[in-house]
Amino acid sequence: MGLIADIVIGLLAGWITGLVRRGRGYGLLGNLVVGVVGALVGDFILGLIGFVAQGFLASLITATAGAAGLLYLVGLVRKRTGEPSDR
Repeated sequence: MGLIADIVIGLLAGWITGLVRRGRGYGLLGNLVVGVVGALVGDFILGLIGFVAQGFLASLITATAGAAGLLYLVGLVRKRTGEPSDR
């Protein structure tokens, strides 16, 4: 899909990830930004291994997984640096 579609799907993925993580994210705006970045990262990583998400649902799943993975990695980095957790 195109960049605009990735952004829209990323916004949806960030919202979904925020619902799933219930309070362990970065607020609505932060989760939406993470969703967009996660969508782009997810598309990039799938492209590297030779897969391309075809269709809305596949792109949404990829973006949500990317956003969740990104939030997980950010959480690990925050724990290591000693920043207060958001829980």
